Order: sequence, then structure tokens, then C-alpha cells
Amino acid sequence: MSNPNSIADVRVFLVESKGDGGDYFQQKRGHWLIDTLIANPMSGYEKWKGSRESWGIGVMGSIVVEIETAGGVTGVATGFGGTPAAWLIVNHFSRFLVGEDARNITKIWDQMFRASMPYGRKGLPIATISVVDLALWDLNGKLRDEPVYNLIGGQCHEEIRFYCTGPAPDAVKELGFWGAKVPLPHSHFDGEAGLKANIDYLSAQRDTVGPDFPLMVDCYMALTVPYAIALAEAAKPLGIHWWEEVLHPDDVEGYALLKQAHPTLRWTTGEHEYTRYGFRRLIEARTIDVLQPDVMWVGGLTALNQIAAQAAAYDIPVIPHGSGPYSYHFIASQPQEPLCEYVAASPDGRSIRPIFGALFTGEDLPHKGRLKVSGAPGFGMELADRSLLQPFGNDTNAAPGAG
Repeated sequence: MSNPNSIADVRVFLVESKGDGGDYFQQKRGHWLIDTLIANPMSGYEKWKGSRESWGIGVMGSIVVEIETAGGVTGVATGFGGTPAAWLIVNHFSRFLVGEDARNITKIWDQMFRASMPYGRKGLPIATISVVDLALWDLNGKLRDEPVYNLIGGQCHEEIRFYCTGPAPDAVKELGFWGAKVPLPHSHFDGEAGLKANIDYLSAQRDTVGPDFPLMVDCYMALTVPYAIALAEAAKPLGIHWWEEVLHPDDVEGYALLKQAHPTLRWTTGEHEYTRYGFRRLIEARTIDVLQPDVMWVGGLTALNQIAAQAAAYDIPVIPHGSGPYSYHFIASQPQEPLCEYVAASPDGRSIRPIFGALFTGEDLPHKGRLKVSGAPGFGMELADRSLLQPFGNDTNAAPGAG
């Protein structure tokens, strides 16, 4: 007798339209995520510093993965990676999926991860695994008729609250969010004038929301240790709640110097780190006050759970970067303070729109900065418009041994 829970089919799609799908930066010009000036890894190059779109962020685009069992139950998830990610799934990772019991999430994840190591231990291969993993968690929720948060320990919190990342903290406050995170405009490449401009900018943002509203700063891997120390010192009167991702992701030792210089300030990072191995050093050093893995990049929910278990031993909170309902289910299941990020999806950052655009029905949205996570099976989302999707792959380019 055949197993109805065995995986019968894996389908991969490219998302055709900008603003829909799991790549935050796959947006049209005029969207704040693309056009807002932010200190970034390319800030030292005048030609590329103005727009993140100019130097290629979002160039690969979004994908969607569907995994269907022999019994006809389907899980779905989205993420980034475009054609390279789709190729990896169809031509390599599918062999670990088709014919396997869909409930064996840990086994499938481990096999994909071990097989991916020749491609790299971070970045695109791990982000590709993330999308497959999230589709498996969605599928398992549907197999069990349970929301994903019940599969990872149940609810610790019936309601979660949000801070909002965007260009307009005054609008964020009016919308009822707990706090706001703003992009830092200038890096050390802009010298003393840029440092002064940063302080002027942050002072103006503080003035728009008043002295008691939590205000955070996204530095997007753009600064050096000396500059970050000087910037944080100059901004002390502004009461910045935390400084986020100020250094290159691999500069673990640099964070120790920041914490030594400013032990009472909060330093956060993790958005561009991957798997439990990447987070181990950050956790053990105790120099990071909040860890921020992106569940759509870090290796999926399976990897995020591993990281959270490590962090719990050091009492370090884990607040995932963005990722919509994929993060909401995780936060609802954790005993820590139920705080989550919402990345403003509207072009002007002043209204609430679905993180994944028109791709899904059932995407939970915060209301007045709060949300009771849906009890619908899986992540609670279903594909809304298949015309947005372009199927990738066919039987002629499937990997040997797949299925």
C-alpha cells in the first residue's frame, strides 16, 4: 500500500511581476525600498550608492515552490533566488524530496544542506533550501490540519506586536506600531560631513515621533568599527533603541569592540548570516543583544529553530528579519517578548500592504501594530493568482535519480 504522505511532485515557479513574491527588493522604481538613500556595502562607489536597484539587488527575483503528496495535499512557499535557485531545486534538491515521506522535515533538510556544501555554506544555496523547507512546514501543517506554530511547540502568545521598518516613522507611530526602524543615509565614506548629516537626519526622525517612541537604525553592513563607535556616541542624546547590522556580517570580533565601547547600547545583527554554524560565534561571544535571522534566507524554519535553541541557552532574543507570516508563526511559539518586524510594503511606507503582494490569499496583516496569528492550517496562505507564475523545469532537465 502506497504512503499518501510521500512526496509525489515538486513544482518550482518564477514570479513574473515586481512587488509580488518573496524577494523584498523586487520592486518597481518609486518604491522606498529601492530608492531611499541608505548606507550600504556599495557606498564607497559614487556610481552605485544612490539606489540599491542600481547595483543589482533584487536582480534574481522571486520563486515559488509547491510540494504535493501522493494523497493530494500541497504545501507552498515563496522566497528569493530566481533562476539559479529554481535550477538547484529541480536538478539537485528534488532527489531528496520525491518519494520521501513529507513528514521527515529534519531528514530532508539535513540531506539538502549536506549536498549543498560544494556550492557554498551561505547565501544563495541556503536561501534556496529555505524556500523548500518553508513549503514542507506549510505542507505538514495542512497534513495535520494545524497552524505551523502548533507544530513547533504551540502558542506562547495569542497576540504579537510589531515595529515597522520604513522611511516614515511618524506614519508608523500613527498606524499604532510599537516602534520604527529607519535607514541610515550615510557611511564612513562620506566623512565628517556625512556623520553630521546622519545625526541631523536621526534628530529629525526623533522629532517626528517624540522622545519615548522606540526608534531603531538600520546600518545595512555599511560601517566600520571606529565610525560606528563615533556615530553611536554622537547619537546618545537621541535615545536610539538599537543599532542594527552596522558591520560586515563576518566581523564578529568587531561587535566585541562595539560592545566594549558602548556596553549599555543595543547592537543587533544576523539578517545576512546563515545556519546554526554562522550564528554559533555570534551567540557564544555575547556581544549581540538581539539576533535577527531571516527565515526565508537562513535555511528556513528548521534552521531558525536550531538557532533559537542555541540562543535560548544564552538568553538572547531572536527577532527574525521581515518574512511576514513565516516569522509570525515562529514569534507566536516563543516564550520571549512577542515582538516582530513588519517591513513596510507600500511604495511610500505609510500604509499596510501584504508583504508578498498579490501572490497569496490568507496573508496575515498587522492592525494597529498588533496581530493574532491565524489558526488556519500551515502558514494559512494559498496561491491567489497563478498568472503571476512561470513554471520552471520539465522532465528533460530533471536530475538523475530525482524521484
